[in-house]
Order: sequence, then C-alpha cells, then structure tokens
Amino acid sequence: MKIGFTARALVSACALGAAGLLALAPASASAHPGHDPDPPRGPRTTPPPALLYRSGTQMRPHADTPVLPRLSARSWLVADAGSGEVLAAHEAHRPLPPASTLKTLFALTVLPTLPAGVPHTVRPEELAGIGPGSSLVGVAAGRTYRVADLWRGVFLSSGNDAVRVLAALNGGWRATAARMQEKARALGALDTRVLSPDGYDTPGQVSSAYDLAVFGRAGLRNADFARYCGTAEALFPGAGGPPYGIRNTNRLLTGADGVARYPGAIGVKNGYTTEAGNTLVAAARRGGRTLVVTVLNPRAGGGHAVYEEASALLDWGFGAAGRVEPVGSLDGRRARPGPGPSAVPVVAAAPPERRVGWAEACAIAGAAGMGAGAVSLVTRGRTE
Repeated sequence: MKIGFTARALVSACALGAAGLLALAPASASAHPGHDPDPPRGPRTTPPPALLYRSGTQMRPHADTPVLPRLSARSWLVADAGSGEVLAAHEAHRPLPPASTLKTLFALTVLPTLPAGVPHTVRPEELAGIGPGSSLVGVAAGRTYRVADLWRGVFLSSGNDAVRVLAALNGGWRATAARMQEKARALGALDTRVLSPDGYDTPGQVSSAYDLAVFGRAGLRNADFARYCGTAEALFPGAGGPPYGIRNTNRLLTGADGVARYPGAIGVKNGYTTEAGNTLVAAARRGGRTLVVTVLNPRAGGGHAVYEEASALLDWGFGAAGRVEPVGSLDGRRARPGPGPSAVPVVAAAPPERRVGWAEACAIAGAAGMGAGAVSLVTRGRTE
C-alpha cells in the first residue's frame, strides 16, 4: 500500500497554557444529533428518471450556463445541499472504493448512539486489526478519552484508531458495518457496500459519487457532524503527556500544504488509499446557498488534483445555480421522508467550539509565565 505523508503539529509547553481554553464540551441535545435531512423536495423540473445512471457527463444547460471545467476524476457530482438538486454529474453511480470518505457514513450511523461527554478508557483489544499504513490520531490503550475527543480524531486526523474504539463502543466492528449498511439504504444510497467502517481498502467495498454526496448532505444537517467536519484545528489528549495539536486533513478547509483554502468552505471529508486514489466530499456556502461536491480518483494533476477539481466544481456550481436544470435529486432514491424536524437548516446552528491557534496558544502561555514553548513538526506515514 502506498503511504502518503501529512504533517502533524505537536504543541509542547505552549499547549499547556492553551489546552484549558479549548472548549471540548459535548453538543447539547438541542443540536438534533442523528436526524436525517428534511423530507425530500422535488427538483424544479423533473429530469429523465434514469439520467444519472447513464455513462458520461450529465448536464441540462440553459443558454447562459457556464462551461463545465475540465476534470480528470473517474466520477464526480455537484449538488445543491438545500434542495438536493443535482446540477451536474459524471458517472454518478459508478461503484468505486471510497477510502476515508466512508467515514461520513460511519459518523451518521454512530454519532447518535454515543453521548459526546462520556469518558472511555481504551482497551488494547479495541485497537486490534488496524490496517497497515492507516492514518492514526494517536489513541493509546489505557488512556481515557471523551467520545468528543475520539470524534475529533476521526474528522480531523482521519484516525482509523479512533474509528476502531468508537465502533467497539457501538457494538463491535461487524455490527457497526451492518448498521452503516442499513443507514445507507435508509438514505437511498444504494450503491454503497460497507465491509470496513473506516474506509480501509477491502475487496468488494464500494460507494459512489451520488451516495457520498447523500452522506455529506445528511451530515451537514446534523449539528454535531457539521461542527466536527468544519473544525480546522484542535487539541488531542496526549498519551502520558500534554495535549498536542491536530489539523484537519481536508485542505480546502485549512489551506494547508500549498492548497488554497476555498472561500466559504464548511467541510466535509477527504480520503486516500492505494485502491481508491484521492477522494473528497466537500461543501461550501456562498450567498445563502450551500453546495456539496464529490470528486473520486482524479487521474491527472498529482495529489492536490482532488482539491483543485473540487474547487473548480464549486466555482461552477455557484455560477450555474439557477441557470441549469437539475439532472437528478439526492432524495431521488429514498423510500420515504426521513424522521426529524423539518426546520433544521443545511448546517444546523450550534455554538462553535472555542479553538486557540498555535500562535495564540504560545502567546497565552507566555503571558502566564510558562514561556513560548516549542512547536515541532512530526510526520507520520498514513492513508487518509
């Protein structure tokens, strides 16, 4: 398996002064954890029923519709997260390995079952079975974490170790996979087959650009999910030492590693494995409209192509909104409206976490007489 490299900042003495300022409180019950999106709303005009199942690129342009960008991804889709209208797509239902974008479905399935503030001491057996080259946040056996800590490890560091522990708390690895499969079906995501809840390469495990957009959209309507996936930086409990900094591996959100941060980016999840290549579910808000895009396995442009192509699709989608007829709906395969309040916005309102950046943390620590402290960078081989 090919292994990429992602920088992770470890905060030493300065983190000690800042750690107490990082709000790690669980989301309130009023945040509607676990609820599905609003009942389906039909598109403005009804597209041919099987349009998204056709091969190639599907778009129904007006005379003034912007030209689609040139893309190399094997599959992609851009949709309005509010209405569910699919504005354009390429091989929307093509089954492909999802890599860690499958963690969106994992979170949709497990978040409602585990209160964020519950502490848990990790047992060694809960970390067994992590695949070689997996991305890790640094969960240690014998260390006590709150469930919220583990979710930050999932969303920011794409930590397969955090997924293993949360799955154990949810009834086990196989039970979690089965529940994820049920959740996918309930959302109308019929292309997805779940075998490894963390998205690790497993023969037969697939999803599609359509299904992953469904998961991303549903996640943005869950306040806990939206807050976690939109968090750029946080502190993670150290194993016998001070907390250390973790940064979201979704570069459209952080602007890291030479990728420009996308204006209005609000999440959702990126991934990489040898079989899947680079994968991404991304969302952004502009002028009261939220778009969600999926880009799977670009075949040109290097490791940053998935972000460049997602950015181009978002730009196109915001420009094409209102000037293109939908080619389908993300609600199109749901058997019935999902439960939950119809008033939940696309990104549910919730008090933001208080996050302290590295520079501010060091300044606070210095004001407290602790010294600026050193910030070191350590690389770890991982899949995302």
